[in-house]
Amino acid sequence: MDVDSTVKAIKSMEIHGAGRIARAGASALSDFAENYTGKDLEKFRADLAEAKENILGSRPTAVSLWNGVHATLKGSDACGTLDDTKALIIKNAKQFNESSVNAVKIIGEIGAKRIQDGDVILTHCNSSAAISVIETAFKQGKKFKVYATETRPWRQGIVTVNELAKKGIDVTLIVDSAVRSVMKYVTKVFVGADTVTSHGTLVNKIGTSQVALAANEARVQLYVCSETYKFSPMTLFDDLVTIEER
Repeated sequence: MDVDSTVKAIKSMEIHGAGRIARAGASALSDFAENYTGKDLEKFRADLAEAKENILGSRPTAVSLWNGVHATLKGSDACGTLDDTKALIIKNAKQFNESSVNAVKIIGEIGAKRIQDGDVILTHCNSSAAISVIETAFKQGKKFKVYATETRPWRQGIVTVNELAKKGIDVTLIVDSAVRSVMKYVTKVFVGADTVTSHGTLVNKIGTSQVALAANEARVQLYVCSETYKFSPMTLFDDLVTIEER
């Protein structure tokens, strides 16, 4: 998918989820490099910089996109020829996307160890990492029930419910305002992450703090399922995380 189509798909929520948009951003830059027809290296770099900013502007809260884009462009400024620059970008994007997909698998394997027979799990929004944990535990033969929040305003929880139900997992959709009421039945909570700051603050889909507060009140364990590329390097220097409103 080209840069313009990727930006449009991310902004319209056709592509959603921090990991998915990071991979989409990396793939868009790879596509840009692979299909660039110009011959001038400096012009390519100028056009690439514009493409980069357009992609980053599509989801400012999710640092995964920032890290994915910069991982894809790493070392490209040091290349001496256009062909070498394009080849490196394509290689970096492939490596990042493979690493990203593998990270979700590893998180699933680690997180599944926390799930036991008889657990009642709550999840929020549509996190690939959290879903990987739940699906991996189910594949291991563990018996449990899942509650998934609707997740207003974009209702990504419906996507989560459909994904889990298709796997045969016992899942129930609840409205966001029912979290505190349902929490008395819940034994574990699994959520994803848009950004994790340098001092450990989680930035995630609106409603996550409500889930965390209800879990804390009920003494229920909450696990954040996050790849390392969701850690924000900018917050090391006290930069604030941009909170987008959609």
